[in-house]
Amino acid sequence: MDAVDRQIIRELQADGRLSNQDLADRVRLSPSPCLRRVRRLEQAGLIRGYTAMVDQVAYGLPITVFVRIRLERHTADAVKVFEEHVGVIEHIQDCYLMAGSSDYLLRVVIESLEAYEALVRKRIHAIPGIASIESSFAFGSVKQSRIYPTPA
Repeated sequence: MDAVDRQIIRELQADGRLSNQDLADRVRLSPSPCLRRVRRLEQAGLIRGYTAMVDQVAYGLPITVFVRIRLERHTADAVKVFEEHVGVIEHIQDCYLMAGSSDYLLRVVIESLEAYEALVRKRIHAIPGIASIESSFAFGSVKQSRIYPTPA
């Protein structure tokens, strides 16, 4: 991947609906080589897909919760069970494996505090092997970026 590929990726992260002509103009290529590069980036798995950025509040999910999970045991089976359960809970948008005092950090979007309580009681508590759950509620968002910085 070269600097032009990175520029193509950054432009598509900023606006995935760019026409090939507009993208080619922005990265200073003619349309055919630009399209070949985009297709190559897609085939290589660097560009995994395209999506719409949706306003979370307007969509009806105004609450963001960051949930820190500690497991009782760290056996392969316990980890597999936890990760399988998390994978099917649609309110969990992101799940990160962590180093430090928590094993996992989840980002949950939800419609209300009552709905979050129900999610914890009925779905998260039901996952075997959890030692602790700690929730932090976001008051707002200062920055959300989907455009990666250029590596040094």
